Amino acid sequence: MFEAIANAQKSIYLEMYIFQNDMEEFDFFNLLKEKAKLGLRVRLILDSFGSAGLRESAVSELKETGVEILSLSYLLHRMHRKVLVVDERIAFVGGVNLHQTSRFWNDLMVRIKGNLVEKVVVSFAKSYANAGGIDPILLSKNNKIASAFLVNTWIVDHSPVREKFRFKRIYKKYLNKAQDSIILITPYFIPRRWLRAALHQAVLRGVKVEVLVPKNTDHFFIDRVNYFYIFKLSKLGIKFYLEKKMNHAKAIIIDKKEALVGSQNLDFLSFDFNSEIGVFFKDIEAVSKLSEIATKWKKDAILFDYKTYKPKWFDYILSPLINLFSFFYRIF
Repeated sequence: MFEAIANAQKSIYLEMYIFQNDMEEFDFFNLLKEKAKLGLRVRLILDSFGSAGLRESAVSELKETGVEILSLSYLLHRMHRKVLVVDERIAFVGGVNLHQTSRFWNDLMVRIKGNLVEKVVVSFAKSYANAGGIDPILLSKNNKIASAFLVNTWIVDHSPVREKFRFKRIYKKYLNKAQDSIILITPYFIPRRWLRAALHQAVLRGVKVEVLVPKNTDHFFIDRVNYFYIFKLSKLGIKFYLEKKMNHAKAIIIDKKEALVGSQNLDFLSFDFNSEIGVFFKDIEAVSKLSEIATKWKKDAILFDYKTYKPKWFDYILSPLINLFSFFYRIF
């Protein structure tokens, strides 16, 4: 991503949940300023909550060099997308945030070239228009219908104001049709009832279901809720691999033939409330590469054993509270 921006000639479109100016080895903050000074069209969309740590002085620095920086969020909804488009010729979609802490996490981004980039541009343009952008070139693409591209790869949009519940429909469809294996990669495992049911039904059909989660995330309370559901679902025959290193990647692999990589977590926020984006693909080479990455991560992980695990007393308090919170969150 850093190299792509460094080589940019015309435009840089960046949409991030967390963007900070604290990165050392990959200083995206100053790189964007340099590119804007050279006259490139640099458009930056940030979530107002996720990027709250970016100080006003830093925002002013960006604006002074010509970067158009916008904030996008809705009441109780987050703009959780991670998108980069360079010169409208190359795009990146996935789970990577741009801040120093995440530099040391495992994560996934898909690099996209060819006709599919147009669809990513259109998707970015929609967010840009919703955030109040004024660039006529991008605004002209807001209502554009992207040209046809290969049917085995496509961009999946999902937001609280359009394409609502799209990720839920896709996950249900592919989990229900899996015949041999399902691999899920997620940092936060707080599955809604429909997702727990779909995974259980897959196990009953004889499908091998594996979930890769970090042993410890970046949130203590999320860890407790993670383990509550891991404990419950492992009893149903689902295998959980606990990774020693924080893994922030979000992916699903079905029968080693189809896959989805994006910004979505396996929690109620991503499926019901946040703006998310992902890329779905059936390309054998790409799916194989992703499967190899998952296998590598599994080798460094510990298989969870519900027979030896003893739930903490507050696990039984936190998890119902999370479910109650998600219920009221849905109402608002």
